[in-house]
Amino acid sequence: MHWLVLIISGVLEAVWATALATSDRFRRPRPTVLFAVALAASMGGLAFAMTGLPTGTSYAVWVGIGAVCTVLLAAARGRERLDARRAALLLLLIGSVVGLKVVS
Repeated sequence: MHWLVLIISGVLEAVWATALATSDRFRRPRPTVLFAVALAASMGGLAFAMTGLPTGTSYAVWVGIGAVCTVLLAAARGRERLDARRAALLLLLIGSVVGLKVVS
């Protein structure tokens, strides 16, 4: 259960980061509300996951999932380019997250 919540929290990190980027310094209400809700849920999920998983592992997995999902969201929205080198590095990051799960 802790791992599932941690993964969902990592995805929510990408949601709040993307909403923050589109909030126009908190001037746009929808992205601002989405940012606040996703941030609270993401942090709450991370806090819960840390009750059953090591802190370092939890944080590394949370950040890794959030980073990968944020880049993929930006690429899907046409805000960032995703070439083969960047994709390979993202796969390496995903492999690292999976590796942390395997060894913990």
